[in-house]
Amino acid sequence: LLSLGRPPGRAQGGGVYLMVCTARDRAGARYKVQENIERFFTRFVEEGKATVRLREPAVDVCLSKANASNLKNFLSAVRLAHQGTDIGALPLSTLVPAKNSEVEKPKTKMIITSRRDYPLTKNFPYSLEHLQASYCKLARIDMRVLCLKKLRKLDLSHNHIKQLPATIGDLTCLQELNLHDNHLESFSGALCNSTLQKSLQFLDLSQNKIKALPIQFCQLRELVNLKLDDNELIRLPFKIGQLDHLRFLSAARNKLPFLPSDFRKLCLENLDLFGNPFEQPNPLVPNIQLKIPLTLLECAARATVNYRIPYGCHLLPSHLCEDLEVAKTCQCGSACLSSFIQITVTMNLHHVAHTVVLVDNMGGTEAPIICYFCSLDCYSQFLDRYLQSNG
Repeated sequence: LLSLGRPPGRAQGGGVYLMVCTARDRAGARYKVQENIERFFTRFVEEGKATVRLREPAVDVCLSKANASNLKNFLSAVRLAHQGTDIGALPLSTLVPAKNSEVEKPKTKMIITSRRDYPLTKNFPYSLEHLQASYCKLARIDMRVLCLKKLRKLDLSHNHIKQLPATIGDLTCLQELNLHDNHLESFSGALCNSTLQKSLQFLDLSQNKIKALPIQFCQLRELVNLKLDDNELIRLPFKIGQLDHLRFLSAARNKLPFLPSDFRKLCLENLDLFGNPFEQPNPLVPNIQLKIPLTLLECAARATVNYRIPYGCHLLPSHLCEDLEVAKTCQCGSACLSSFIQITVTMNLHHVAHTVVLVDNMGGTEAPIICYFCSLDCYSQFLDRYLQSNG
């Protein structure tokens, strides 16, 4: 609530003050007006928005959601008061604390569950922390939503969204993002490099059309709950083990033939991989990509990773940096890039999760996982152990 006037008891004298009352401070803050206005910002006055910048104290009084005509009259009166116009010519009021009915509490939550209720002509409250807009037939994310800097929870489930703008990453407080049941075919690597790395804890991408997630996905290291059910995933993120805060993972009813080697590093409370067409592992039929002797490039790349030599695009071509980022790890702990032996072995999922949803209708809790070997010697040692343990 904004008022222009004089404090009680000063009807015949004293200066003119601007008084701002809010739901948290109904008593209000008073600011002297005469010769104390630094600047008026009125570019969006026709939309009911304006800002009055004061000199002492140095604060901005921001107005929004006002009637355009009333706002113009109010700003005109403030301008005249600033210039020292005779008080008798100004529409002043007595400045008293606001009543509960006169101030609006900041709205922090809004739930919209139909296209009919979706606001088309007015803005969302900037104070929103939780916004749900489901069953609204949205084909894209409303740019007005991306201006809600206090947003912590965004639920856009059950819409027709095909693509995510990189500017979602500007929502620096966003902790939960629900995109269940949309038409997404990808998840942008730019989002993974944004401030979501530090804030996002819950992500629901279930029931979309995603075939793969980008390499950068595992930079979202604050993720605790990740839902990927009912997509078209042919693989999980290569470095998924980097998600060391992840506790709940569901990727049921996808097209996963096996799990990445890094899957072993996870420490989950609940895991659901039901309904994937997992291949039957066969350690005796390796996929040999080993080149002997190793190329100079392979030797240099392995040394860079093994000895943790610093690198970056200012030192190496970007494609080499990308190759190093996806270096594979042998059972011996050494790195390998394009020269390796690959097999799949069986892993009991209880090794990485406390609660495991059955993988199939037969009651199984095992799934194939990729293993890499940097040399024939490493593969031979594994093979000896495997043959001995299997009689």
